[in-house]
Amino acid sequence: MATVFVKPLFIGRIVVHLRPWLDATKDRKGVSALEFAITAPVLFLVLFGIIQLGITFNNYVTLTNGVRVGSRVLAADRGSATPYTDATTAVYNSAPALTKASLTLTLTVNGAACTSDTTCQTALTAGVGNAATVQASYPCDLTIMGVNYAPGCTLTSTTTERVE
Repeated sequence: MATVFVKPLFIGRIVVHLRPWLDATKDRKGVSALEFAITAPVLFLVLFGIIQLGITFNNYVTLTNGVRVGSRVLAADRGSATPYTDATTAVYNSAPALTKASLTLTLTVNGAACTSDTTCQTALTAGVGNAATVQASYPCDLTIMGVNYAPGCTLTSTTTERVE
């Protein structure tokens, strides 16, 4: 650290020392730390927001893929004894990153609800050429830095195939 020598100023018998504190307004030490402290929360909010939206979008793409696969399996399982089980298993296997307990699946054939293997088998046998639909919903979390920006957010995907 350099020592600053200040030349005293003589005014009559009084000695006045011009101190470096007069130049304190020109001192730039610590300004970058202060600027970072002010802008860091905004930068972190944007960064974590991008990450959270990326995770949510990935969950949506995974959900859509699972529903698409489940719908194809349901539409092609007309001769199977377990079409409901096959379709739900196909959705779960196609979306391994999603929590199974949080997925809500709705299967319909020609508008009639498909809630078990027997109801699906009956509806598929009678509904050749009609629509087989798989709909799924999954909760999403848009909490960024402790603030939930979309409470009650739910991802939903629906795919319809023709029963073969």
